[in-house]
Amino acid sequence: MAEQHNQTPQHNHAPQKKHYLNAGTLIFGAILIYIVLIVYSGMHVTKLSGYEVMEGSLAVDSTYRGVALRTEQVVSANNNGYINYYAGESRHISRSGLVYSIDESGVLSEMIKDSAAINTVLSDEDLSELRTELISFSSTYDDGDFDDVYNMQISLENTIRKLANQSALENLRSVSNNAYSDLIDMGYSPDSGVIVYNHDGLENVTASGVTEDTFNEAEHPKEQLIDGELVSMGDPAYKLITSENWQIVFPLDDTTKEALSDNKAVKVRFLKNDYESNADVELITNEDKDYGVLYLKDSMINFATDRYVDIELKIDEVKGLKVPNSAIVSREFYVIPVEFASNADAGDEAGFLRKTYLEDGSESTEYMTVDIYNSEDDMFYVDTSAFNNGDVIVKKDSQDEYTIGAKESLTGVYNMNKGYADFTKISVINANKEYSIVESESMYDLQVYDYIVLDGDGVNDSDFVTDTDFKKTQED
Repeated sequence: MAEQHNQTPQHNHAPQKKHYLNAGTLIFGAILIYIVLIVYSGMHVTKLSGYEVMEGSLAVDSTYRGVALRTEQVVSANNNGYINYYAGESRHISRSGLVYSIDESGVLSEMIKDSAAINTVLSDEDLSELRTELISFSSTYDDGDFDDVYNMQISLENTIRKLANQSALENLRSVSNNAYSDLIDMGYSPDSGVIVYNHDGLENVTASGVTEDTFNEAEHPKEQLIDGELVSMGDPAYKLITSENWQIVFPLDDTTKEALSDNKAVKVRFLKNDYESNADVELITNEDKDYGVLYLKDSMINFATDRYVDIELKIDEVKGLKVPNSAIVSREFYVIPVEFASNADAGDEAGFLRKTYLEDGSESTEYMTVDIYNSEDDMFYVDTSAFNNGDVIVKKDSQDEYTIGAKESLTGVYNMNKGYADFTKISVINANKEYSIVESESMYDLQVYDYIVLDGDGVNDSDFVTDTDFKKTQED
């Protein structure tokens, strides 16, 4: 009989292993996370050129074309006939000095012309006068005003003829006693002054009468009075300037208006000949347009033939913090009444109580600390990312509420001192095409030695930045 063996199954229970995080795993994990963060931040780092803010100055761009106003009168011809001039242009003449002659027949003109062709020799002084006219013309010539070439030609011809006429005065004396004497009229100056042989219709304009039309040179052309021409009684014969005192009126821009507002006098440089003079200055308004008026007591004779003169004002340089215009941007901020801040005196931060709602629907508040970018007119300027439009804040220990929504813009630059783009307000007091001068009046403003992003349009707020090329104001 076979033996039956009852085999009872046996269960072998292997001991379970417990898993522990060892130091190596932790270190490896930390390194992995660090690498991921480095890669992520590297993808979001904006490489920008930086600029170190330094104190500097900026000269006001103050070159203008002004209209010259003088005490001048147009003297009319006293008869009909051919006019010949004897007084030099832009020269002083005494009272009752001989200026011109008019002869009805033209015989005198022919005699003077013949005599001049034979006997006239220009002196060194005469040649110097012609040379001065040519130099003055060449220094101010503009291709856009080609008509000036013809005016210059007429002016030179007149100068040469008048010089020749002066040397032919003996002929005038000889005919004054012959048969032609009754056909000749002499023109004498009614007063002492400076002779000019052109007119433009602006002789009686005063500073208070200057308008935008006054500066339209095409509407006020210079009419040259030509020696030897036929004139009628009452026609303009010449212009007489009877005072050395004169004015220059020029249109004002806002920058120069502000720069001149505290000045009673200014130094003026004339672009025509680089002459400099001191002038009293007055600001006026005609027909809602601002003008500057320069009062001068010298140099009038050098510009007696010019109605329009180009000038440069030597205004004091404006000093402050110098920043490139490329760094300047504009940003919007929420404006919140200062009275709603729980700690309004905390510096560049402030706390607010924002209304919230619990799960059961009951009202509550949460305390929020936000950065302050500016304080003006009892209003704090805070970043638009700090609140949502429509959020309600509550005044501490009060039932007063304020709904977030109103915005204002600030002009500023991106400060990179902390390694990320941080908007900083600036107050521009002067500017030219490349740089602006800003002032630092409060803790929210830009400060000297701050590092700012050179190209403000190339960065977003709170971007991490790394500088590649710092530039200092003092090196520019």
